[in-house]
Amino acid sequence: MESTSTTGSPPILPVPDSDPRSQNRTRFELELEFVQSLANPFYLHSLAQQGILDQPHFIRYLEYLRYWEDKEYARFIHYPHALHHLELLQHHKFRAEMKKDEWRDTLNQKQFDHWRTWRDPAYIHGTNMNTNNPTDEPTVEGEQSQEQDMKTGSS
Repeated sequence: MESTSTTGSPPILPVPDSDPRSQNRTRFELELEFVQSLANPFYLHSLAQQGILDQPHFIRYLEYLRYWEDKEYARFIHYPHALHHLELLQHHKFRAEMKKDEWRDTLNQKQFDHWRTWRDPAYIHGTNMNTNNPTDEPTVEGEQSQEQDMKTGSS
C-alpha cells in the first residue's frame, strides 16, 4: 500500500515482500513471462537489433533459462516455440542472423506454417500429399478431387 508524506514528497513504495516463497513465485512468473516472449520472432529481432543478444551477461542469462526445458517447468509454457527459440539462441550464428529482416520473416513464416499444420492428420501422416507439388505441402481434399476430375475429364 502506498503512503504519502505530509511534506509533498513522492509516495513511499511498499517494501517488497520478504517472504522467500513469495519472492520465488515472483521470480518464477517473471522468468516464465520472459521465456514465453521468446516465441515471438519480432521480439527476438528487436533484441538482436538493439544489440542485446550480443551482450555476454544476456547470453549467460539465456543459458541459465534452459532449466525451462525440463518437464517440471516446461509444462507451464503456453507457447512451445519459446523453448525452441531458447535452444536456437544458444548459438552465436542464430543470434547474429536475427538482426536481419529476412531472417525474422522466415522464422515467422515457419512458425505460422507449423501452427497451420501441426494438428492436421493428413500433414502428420503424409496422406493426401500431392506428388506433383515440388514443395511437398499437403493439398486440400477438394483440390485433389478437382485435379482428378480435370485429368479424367469428369465434372
